[in-house]
Amino acid sequence: MFVVRNYVTMGGTVVCALAIGYLMQNGSERPLSPASEKNQVASTGQASVLAGLEGVTLTSSSASGPADTVSQPAQPARLQPSKPASCSLTARAIPAPQAAARLIVKAPCASQEYVQILHSGLSFTTMTDAMGKLDLTVPALSEYAIFLISLEDETGTVATTHVPDLKNFDRVAIQWQGDTELQLHALEFGASYGEDGHVWASPDASGAGLVTHLGEPEVEMGRQVQIYSVPSKAGAATGDVTLSVEAEVTETNCGSDLNVQALEIRGDRRLRSRDLTVTMPSCDTSEDFLVLNNLFEDLTIAAR
Repeated sequence: MFVVRNYVTMGGTVVCALAIGYLMQNGSERPLSPASEKNQVASTGQASVLAGLEGVTLTSSSASGPADTVSQPAQPARLQPSKPASCSLTARAIPAPQAAARLIVKAPCASQEYVQILHSGLSFTTMTDAMGKLDLTVPALSEYAIFLISLEDETGTVATTHVPDLKNFDRVAIQWQGDTELQLHALEFGASYGEDGHVWASPDASGAGLVTHLGEPEVEMGRQVQIYSVPSKAGAATGDVTLSVEAEVTETNCGSDLNVQALEIRGDRRLRSRDLTVTMPSCDTSEDFLVLNNLFEDLTIAAR
């Protein structure tokens, strides 16, 4: 059904190494000060001697002549909407709860444009808002987290931060590109589907861990990620966590090959990844979902 190729993620590029060294010596990236905006001020005309009105004309009245007329004051020039003083792309990352990083991106001249985010093997496509801003939380896959941000016009920047509590969490992730919608499911400590402890990317799911979805499904050939995070040492509940991935079979993906990548970071803090090619069922099948049960080994959560 699919082919698995194992490998261990090695060190990053020279840029990443330099960024890590800088971060360890100097701490997280300081916020970049926003560019100042120029205010346009409309010029005003000189006030006339008659109650500040311009261009006033008085005519004498008579039985057959028109009444006195007063011309309307001149309208002031309208203020034009101000444009960004700078189109510079800036980004910063700060530590967030549960071993995550809050990523804040400002692109004043890139309103509602797609943004590509890369972090320790993760890659996903998202979008700026109407003001050209992006504010999201990403579960970290490295203690000295580096984020590469690029826009549609190929401009880019880097943000870094320190995530010291990563050692307290186990993480697995699945990422893919294209129209197929993958779902990462975790059954914690013997839970069944629909029960407490069945954790997936649903607002109603509850358990010791959490599944985070990153990426915009509607982006054509966009990249998406789902990440399951759970504390390495739980409180009252301990035991195994069973992991599986489901793929919905649709008219657009039936009979096709889907390239996915699985990533995980466990107790030894080493980031591992595997590339997989998943062959979807044929278009004449009656299956609604393809379930992949052997992409990840079960997680074992120990007592504190």
